[in-house]
Amino acid sequence: MIALGSNSQTRAKILRNAGVEFIIRGCDFDEGGVKTQNPYEYVYEVTKGKFKSYLKNYVFDMPFVVADTVVCVNKEILLKAKDKKEAERMLKLQSGEDVDIITYMIYKSEYLEFADLSLTKYKFKKFAEKELNEYLKSDEWFGKAGACMVEGFCKPYIKSVEGFESTAMGLSIEKLLPFLEFKRC
Repeated sequence: MIALGSNSQTRAKILRNAGVEFIIRGCDFDEGGVKTQNPYEYVYEVTKGKFKSYLKNYVFDMPFVVADTVVCVNKEILLKAKDKKEAERMLKLQSGEDVDIITYMIYKSEYLEFADLSLTKYKFKKFAEKELNEYLKSDEWFGKAGACMVEGFCKPYIKSVEGFESTAMGLSIEKLLPFLEFKRC
């Protein structure tokens, strides 16, 4: 059993699909205070902030994981869209482009602490206007970095991918799983 230091339903789904038993313990961290234009620094700083927030707000009574994800297109960091108009702008930036999705995660147990910075690169085809509008109306984009949903709306538009889909969804499960099996000798 681990704690997920996040309210993200997508991260919860990743853990559930991997067969990991977990509880949700959301972390309050003001991401707006992180001021950098470097996407790698951004996810690092936000995740470290979530890590510290978790330790401040909860008793360390079980292993836990925290993470953050950003989308980067043409050197612009795309965070979570605040409204439909911003989501549309972000998605139009990604349409037909190379898109980097970066996730940083920290896992801590009684015996170890593991941190990972992962990148998944996508090349998207141009998004069809009708499908884009339907996606925007669905509000499925809400709460997703760059309004990007590689397991949903964006999937049929993927020309190529380098990296794990789980990284793009917000938690690099393939890298986390071996550490969940770690037992002290």
